[in-house]
Amino acid sequence: MKLVNDFYDYQILDMYDGKKIENWNGIILSRPDPQIIWPKLNDKKYQIDATYNRSNKGGGAWDIKNHSMPTSWQVKYHDLTFNLKLMGFKHTGLFPEQAYNWNLIIDKIKEANREVKVLNLFAYTGAASVAALLAGASVCHVDSSRGMVDWAKENVKSSGLEDKPIRFIVDDCKKFVEREIRRGNKYDIILMDPPSFGRGANGQVWDIEKDLYELVSLCSKILSDKPIMFLINSYTTGLSMNVLENILKICLPKGNVSSDELGIPMKNSNLVLPCGIFARWES
Repeated sequence: MKLVNDFYDYQILDMYDGKKIENWNGIILSRPDPQIIWPKLNDKKYQIDATYNRSNKGGGAWDIKNHSMPTSWQVKYHDLTFNLKLMGFKHTGLFPEQAYNWNLIIDKIKEANREVKVLNLFAYTGAASVAALLAGASVCHVDSSRGMVDWAKENVKSSGLEDKPIRFIVDDCKKFVEREIRRGNKYDIILMDPPSFGRGANGQVWDIEKDLYELVSLCSKILSDKPIMFLINSYTTGLSMNVLENILKICLPKGNVSSDELGIPMKNSNLVLPCGIFARWES
């Protein structure tokens, strides 16, 4: 498991009874997590600013405990700055465990010592795009949600990178890749964080089990002549990282393929919360 130990603006303070207590740069949140199946192991109490409560009918809602808490705020990870807010379905706009991959992206781009083009699919609020820009790459950021793309623009600006080369595209990822094939555009690094299910900009249905293989196969046609990396992240319950490895081995040229879990340690504890998987191809 790859651990993130240096995200000082984010900490898991406690984990018990199906929820995690988190400190996001002074904002304390309680959010559900299905991996946490043990009871409370201490008597600590926390001044929680907001709690996300699931509904028996599906979904859920935030219960704001501290009505003076800001509607949006920032966290920093080294030279990166991200804007947060409370979203539906318990999210804040950032997945801190991905800091492991941000560092990897930065290192790979700098090691290349040349112009690097990055394609970020299902790019969400753009943390990986910001990391790639910081390292000196040009980035194409694609997501089907205009709201998420606008949020990514805010993160780029907050990190002081608005003058760097990035294209923001609101589109269905598969349709965009098909057009890039026809246009002959190529990328040295391709990143993707596909949801389990979703809908594209024009209502296209995405199902990771049915559609991931085809998308990776299409992406293989827009890799450059000297590709650097292909990275897939997943939070889909039950999807093995070995399955992601197999797809990369089938679809991409011969290279080094690896996979692992991501995790975040709990503060002042030997407990670690598993937070998704990834598979990576490298030339």
